[in-house]
Amino acid sequence: MNEDQDVLALISTKRTRDEGFKRLMQKYQERVYWHVRRMVVDHDDADDVVQNTFIKVYRGIHSFKGQAKLYTWIYRIATNESITFLKQKKRKQTESMERGDFSLADQLCADPYFDGSEVQLRLQEAVAALPEKQKLVFLMKYYDEMSYQEISEVLETSIGGLKASFHHAVKKVKKHLTEVQL
Repeated sequence: MNEDQDVLALISTKRTRDEGFKRLMQKYQERVYWHVRRMVVDHDDADDVVQNTFIKVYRGIHSFKGQAKLYTWIYRIATNESITFLKQKKRKQTESMERGDFSLADQLCADPYFDGSEVQLRLQEAVAALPEKQKLVFLMKYYDEMSYQEISEVLETSIGGLKASFHHAVKKVKKHLTEVQL
């Protein structure tokens, strides 16, 4: 039995459910955090989205059928939670535009947890400017080093479409980085 199956076995029994979920959190929390953080950028926002993700995982673990890998299922939930969060945030920003809009660079520089260089800042800006699907594919492929098959399971889309999205994303990121003359 592999580690995920052991965790699922613990979760399926009322007496050991909390221990199983604790192990699940220990195994996946950091990976999920960084996946979410790259999408939502802000540390506090990422913490909130990760918390919501694991609440949904906890409530829905019994609906996990085992047809995909456990982390693929969790990543799908984290991705959907991140997208929902970003849409809500965008809606709120649109409603409050008269108060002034901060750029991504301002937001990252103000984030006490961001300690990146100018190059990293420009890369984050380039990724943030990508269309949603290209951004998701780029983040999962480049940062999470997921295979196209794994990304396909998370996003429920074709591998060919993912390859095209990644190709276009890389071109746009390169173009952005050369335009800002790093």
